[in-house]
Amino acid sequence: MAYHSVFRPGLFAGQIIIVTGSGSGIGRCIAHELVSLGATVALIGRKLDKLEKVRGEIVAAGGQASCHSCDIRDEPSVQATVAAVLKTHGAIHALVNNAGGQFVAQLKNISAKGWEAVVKNNLTGGFLFARECYNQRMSEHGGAIVNIIADMWGGMPTMGHSGAARAGMLSFTETAACEWAHSGVRINAVAPGWIGSSGMDTYPPELHERVRNFKFHLPMQRVGTEAEVSAAIVFLLSEAAAFITGACLYVNGGAHTARHPWKLIAHERSKPYNGFPLATIPKLLS
Repeated sequence: MAYHSVFRPGLFAGQIIIVTGSGSGIGRCIAHELVSLGATVALIGRKLDKLEKVRGEIVAAGGQASCHSCDIRDEPSVQATVAAVLKTHGAIHALVNNAGGQFVAQLKNISAKGWEAVVKNNLTGGFLFARECYNQRMSEHGGAIVNIIADMWGGMPTMGHSGAARAGMLSFTETAACEWAHSGVRINAVAPGWIGSSGMDTYPPELHERVRNFKFHLPMQRVGTEAEVSAAIVFLLSEAAAFITGACLYVNGGAHTARHPWKLIAHERSKPYNGFPLATIPKLLS
């Protein structure tokens, strides 16, 4: 089945767009929507078999994609991967920095090694990919970058390493937006909140009940969909966002507005948008 995007057909026709972490979850959804809008996508991830599976889905839907195995934490690997994308496709018009990861732990229990691993996944890797896309292509030809961070305002208890890294990624976004504007490069961030993605199924059992009940702390009273995150990214990559750079778009059900003594009213009036026909509901939410 075709992706049901709200954006016009052919929006990214002829464009080459890199999506990191595109072997599953939100990244997979983003890749599918971009391809449905005419883009050719370079799928980036550590596990080539997962990327090939997504590529198979894209080809079956009539789209085009290439697969590139890369450890985003390793500088030479990132440099070589960006060069390989350019060699394969001849251009890079946009980058979606989606790859990342973390584990559940309180700050008192996180080792230096564990902290550094998460910071590399969620901050250093995104910086390296953005820098290389800029240096190898965008500095001369322009482009658009979207960094996916997280709803880390007010702290992220049990994921403090990730929250710190994501906050750093927002600061990097704002700095790069200023430094790279003269090259015709726009760079923005998207901050997803609780999204019903396959990544939820990797959470430990002790977290399941907390995740299932989190919607009651949101004004929208539900979790978000992968497609709702993807739609925000598509907008920021499009020409409609030509005067937007250094910005951050919340996709969090209004979580940032509920951090004060206002009693939320239970309701079911917020209807989700899901244009991705291959999306599945995480097991812990079903």
